[in-house]
Amino acid sequence: MPGMTAPFSSRTFIPTRQAGLARLASFVPAAGRAYANRRNTDYGPDDRGNVSVLSPYLRHRLITEREVLEAVLARHALGTAEKFVQEVFWRGYFKGHLETRPAIWQRYREALGGQQAAVEGGGGFARAYHRAVEGKTGIDCFDAWVEELLETGYLHNHTRMWFASIWIFTLELPWELGADFTYRHFVDGDPASNTLSWRWVGGLHTRGKTYLARPDNIAEHTGGRFKPKGLAREAIALDEPLPAPARPLRPALAEAPEGPALLLLTEEDLHPESLPLARAEIRGILGSHATRERSDFEVSDHALRFADGGLADGLARASVHFGIAGESVERLTGELLVQKCRALGVDRIVTGYLPVGPMAEQIAKARPALEKAGISLMEIRREEDSLTWPHATKGFFGLRERIPDLLGKMGISGGSEPQADLFATNHRAVAHR
Repeated sequence: MPGMTAPFSSRTFIPTRQAGLARLASFVPAAGRAYANRRNTDYGPDDRGNVSVLSPYLRHRLITEREVLEAVLARHALGTAEKFVQEVFWRGYFKGHLETRPAIWQRYREALGGQQAAVEGGGGFARAYHRAVEGKTGIDCFDAWVEELLETGYLHNHTRMWFASIWIFTLELPWELGADFTYRHFVDGDPASNTLSWRWVGGLHTRGKTYLARPDNIAEHTGGRFKPKGLAREAIALDEPLPAPARPLRPALAEAPEGPALLLLTEEDLHPESLPLARAEIRGILGSHATRERSDFEVSDHALRFADGGLADGLARASVHFGIAGESVERLTGELLVQKCRALGVDRIVTGYLPVGPMAEQIAKARPALEKAGISLMEIRREEDSLTWPHATKGFFGLRERIPDLLGKMGISGGSEPQADLFATNHRAVAHR
């Protein structure tokens, strides 16, 4: 049976806030029991009506988690939309988990460097890797998913689990190389969600708990489109030294302080209109993204186009909102930021919080020059992140139990029965995920 809402193709994503709001509005009616019943089925790239497909917009915060939760819970009771609400909180969980354990990201990057060198060195290992990333393994579903990923920059969430499981346990390739392959191709490529999802499948996130891709499960949840043969019959958990204990969250501001400032937009938060910046005097707007730095291997055009388009859209909206023309640069350096601040006569930069990942790495390299010039870089962390992330130090289920309380602290309550589509009324749009 096809998806419940009008078919939505994941072959082309429009990288604007308006497109994200439109997809959200069209999906909201199906975010309750219909989603819970059919969310695990992959109908193919031309029919994503059973899932939201909001992840590219959420990853870049063209729309925010708060907006999605408010829209869904204005239409459905929390008990009805529980499965979808949990999926939204999974994103926050992964963000918070990696933010409190940054050594996991550093270990991944270090291991990946050696594995990429081995691929470039040729030999049997390199040939096995290239068969996988070119979709030439002979496993019908896996090869089709590689083709879909290369053509669209997207895979269904359940398919991502099957894909990682086959990569790790059937093809017996390093999980880091698989995570790198998807990360550099996904339009919603996120350091936390991508890295920790692969670790979860391999038995490293929840120690010893793996995910095994089974032929009957794949056949059932793809409508019989695939009948893979030769899959691994067991999934023995990967092993590595335990990561360092969780550290406290880095300090961040809840709102921008008074005074003149340069506003910095990055792919981590492209909705500056809703950032708490009212007290600041924004004198200039600068935008940049670090998508090209996801990997030493080539990052896909899909990922780059979405990041470029999303940044352009964010800058255009910020320019209107603050009444100042914004500009983008390909790469941020300390010298460039110092130059921009001095030209504007400001000694502070305000930006949305920069979680673990390439953008934070780029800014870390710029900080010494900023400090030497007496320029402060102030990161603003959204309330939903500050509320959710501290509960992401262990497994997801500890966070799941707190969802009603967290929603209450955010001022979001679920409806008791279907209501008028308040989201569509308020935003004049139609929608996604």
